[in-house]
Amino acid sequence: MAASTHTVTNQPPLLVGYDVFSADRALREAVDRHVVPEVRDEAHGELSELGRAAGSAQAQTWGAQANECPPRLRTHDRYGNRIDEVDFHPAWHRLLGHAVSAGLVNAWGRPGGHVRRAAGFLVWTQAEAGHACPLSMTHAAVPALRTDPLLAAEWEPRLTSAVYEEGLRPAGLKGGVLFGMGMTEKQGGSDVRSNTTRAEPLAQDGEYALTGHKWFCSAPMSDGFLVLAQAPGGGGPGAEGGAPTCFLVPRVLEDGSRNVFRIQRLKDKLGNRSNASAEVEFEGTWARRVGEEGRGVRTILGMVAATRLDCVLGSAAMMRQAVAQAIHHAAYRGAFGGLLIDKPLMRNVLADLALESEAATTLGLRLAAAYDADTDDERAFLRLAVPAAKYWVTKRCTPVVAEALECLGGNGYVEESGMPRLLREAPLNSIWEGSGNVQALDLLRALQREPRALNAFLQEVGRARGADHRLDAAIKDLLTELADLDGIEARVRRLAERMALVLQGSLLVRWAPSEVSDAFCASRLGGDRGSAFGTLPHTLPLAAIVERARAVV
Repeated sequence: MAASTHTVTNQPPLLVGYDVFSADRALREAVDRHVVPEVRDEAHGELSELGRAAGSAQAQTWGAQANECPPRLRTHDRYGNRIDEVDFHPAWHRLLGHAVSAGLVNAWGRPGGHVRRAAGFLVWTQAEAGHACPLSMTHAAVPALRTDPLLAAEWEPRLTSAVYEEGLRPAGLKGGVLFGMGMTEKQGGSDVRSNTTRAEPLAQDGEYALTGHKWFCSAPMSDGFLVLAQAPGGGGPGAEGGAPTCFLVPRVLEDGSRNVFRIQRLKDKLGNRSNASAEVEFEGTWARRVGEEGRGVRTILGMVAATRLDCVLGSAAMMRQAVAQAIHHAAYRGAFGGLLIDKPLMRNVLADLALESEAATTLGLRLAAAYDADTDDERAFLRLAVPAAKYWVTKRCTPVVAEALECLGGNGYVEESGMPRLLREAPLNSIWEGSGNVQALDLLRALQREPRALNAFLQEVGRARGADHRLDAAIKDLLTELADLDGIEARVRRLAERMALVLQGSLLVRWAPSEVSDAFCASRLGGDRGSAFGTLPHTLPLAAIVERARAVV
């Protein structure tokens, strides 16, 4: 006979079997806002299908398996031949295959492509975040390759394909390919101009042999990589007397032979465990130049900007999933005579987290819409908005996830809840593609060198002037901050934070329900809150904010 103490009560059901897209009102509204009416129904259909897959028990199982069984490096085969292959659990391949077939590597050639892909990226990342890395780099390689029309014509159809094929073969024999990127080296990190990898020209124009290393090369199982190396031409000073130049390095050459791509080891990382990050050595590695010699940093910046937007979207996805889990738990968990969601203090915490999540989602989709518009003004806007958003949104991810985990109490602290995996993953996007200081300095360069970017940014936030007095005051303070350039480098983090918050406030005032925009402006711009989550003014309509963010199964 079963012991009575084993009766399980007051445990919330799993948040499973739901449509991740349709349950996210802020995301649905953003898609409706930014996608032209002609493709809106099509976009909703594809995103809802992806949302149901992301919220399924199958996808949740794949995510857990991909992290419980991380990739494994095989440097040699049984006979001693060097192969440098990385083995992944089948769940990893299923996650990647579903993402590729859903168009998450194809934003550049369809109506509303960037918004649709951004929304899909935000939805599917909630199933498992690690495999989003090769998706992001494959998508982002397109603008860099377009600097060379011949290369773009050859590779872009492969990169944007809806076909995923695992395994190393010549790219021309595969239905679709994945790309990675190699920029940082041991001695330089973000200072890529100090790279020491050398590129020696070969007899055929545009072909080179690379010798050197890459300290961080994510997704080393990819079919090709964009890397930086010092080429002898270009007319600019660089390490070893060369000039930073961008190159395409295929893993397998056209004749079927393996390119020299020595994977020395895989990184043992805090999070992002399902994805492999490697240290790679080049020794006479064949490469094709992308763009002009000495213009490598500029060439690869298009890729970097696109991956930085994905860092924003990835952080927004993790915030959304964390908040959805916290609200779901509180909606079913009883304590002290009632449901947690009805307790004033818990409601304050949940509403505060929901504000952060909605602000991140709204900003991320606005940036994607700017890519779709592709006008001079929108490109100028992105030049400031992307580093500001990347700086701020990615930094907010970790405290949001940590607070959401705490809402589940001890249940959130065990691996089975999925919250520890989210928490380990949360810092990644703040570090990848340039950490906080790199983003702040990039923003400063744009302010000093590109006045059109500031004009575009101010025009964007100015569209909401007069609608909220706290936003108006914040814009005024921002203008004062921008007018004083003394000691600007030491305080540019403060400036990046202010710009991101003002931009988020402006977007929410224009597009979010009044309860959301009012609470955001009061707390984030008006200063009416404490230093921790759950310190919103108690007079705000907190229940309405929480209900809006709830994912109903």
